[in-house]
Amino acid sequence: MAEQIKTLAEKASEEILKLIQNRPYLPGEKLPTEKELCEMLDVGRNTVREALKILASKNILTIRQGAGTYISEKQGVSDDPLGFAMVTDRKKMTVDLLQLRLIMEPPIAGLAAQEASKKDIEELREILEEMEERIRRRQDYTAADCRFHEKIADCTGNTVMGNLIPVIMKGIQVFAREVDETDYEQTRISHRKIYESIRSRRPFDAEMEMRFHLLYNNNRYQNL
Repeated sequence: MAEQIKTLAEKASEEILKLIQNRPYLPGEKLPTEKELCEMLDVGRNTVREALKILASKNILTIRQGAGTYISEKQGVSDDPLGFAMVTDRKKMTVDLLQLRLIMEPPIAGLAAQEASKKDIEELREILEEMEERIRRRQDYTAADCRFHEKIADCTGNTVMGNLIPVIMKGIQVFAREVDETDYEQTRISHRKIYESIRSRRPFDAEMEMRFHLLYNNNRYQNL
């Protein structure tokens, strides 16, 4: 019986996924109620609930108790796509992540300088100013730093780029944990230069400033 319920739930999850794709639903948008899904799929409530749990486990949906089911902002991206949790050599992982970011992020910044809308640039400026304020106060700015780099990727308008964000975010978070002493001023200067290059539509400069920023972090970490 358990195997039969599981099979029904898997089939129902596939039908719900088709429903999401065909409409299409946007991140943060609410799905029909369980009752409505039961009627649409012609299955029982337990099957729908199991199907929703399957999709939630894949970061496709977010289930909010008492509020309903919503499309996840993560859009199906795993929280740990490259298995970082299983890595034991933290120093090597930090170096490897910095190398990976050096490959990925400079071209992303260059593309952002070409494709960013006025709204994108305004949002990037707001994030930068929040980050600068936290730096000025000598507070933890890691969350704002992550959002800054995340927004640069979003500025490209490339829908696949968003799936690379967890790798970039993990790289920033790991580096922040591994470095004992924060270089506030250099961080402020480098992020301001990246932003100004994107705002001024200078792809080559945006790419170079991002590369300099990451190389500086890489050299600083290697010399600790």
